[in-house]
Amino acid sequence: MSLDNKPIYSGGCQCGAVRFRVEGALRDASVCHCRMCQKAFGSFYAPLVSVREAELEWTRGEPKRFRSSNHVLRGFCAECGTPLTFEAPDGVALAIGAFDQPEEIAPVIQWGVEAKLPYVDAVPSLPGEATEADMESAPYLAELDSYQHPDHDTETWPPEERR
Repeated sequence: MSLDNKPIYSGGCQCGAVRFRVEGALRDASVCHCRMCQKAFGSFYAPLVSVREAELEWTRGEPKRFRSSNHVLRGFCAECGTPLTFEAPDGVALAIGAFDQPEEIAPVIQWGVEAKLPYVDAVPSLPGEATEADMESAPYLAELDSYQHPDHDTETWPPEERR
């Protein structure tokens, strides 16, 4: 929390070239199943949260934007491709997965359900395994070094040894 009791959130892309800070309440966390969101995220749906009444600041870099329709811009990292924003006339929404603590932002509604993929509701009932369970078929996982930006702000990125 900030000194005026506004919640503070941070996040960014996976490579660290773009980072943001939000001060204030997030609203209307959702997932959107529309085809445009599926393509923009390369996924089953887009998890988004509105920052309409909060203060959004880009603390490192800024997203590159693609005009996906006559009303909407989609922001993403030009370096690594991470989807970051949905920008419409009524405000900006950020990708929930781009936040440093995405587990704090639970969707409360689904949009675009007419385009929902028919198997999405069955995904939670699929068998689940930890990443380490795949070591036999993917032994490289035992020696995997992540180059993703950590889930917190850093003075500089990437570290000197990787530049």
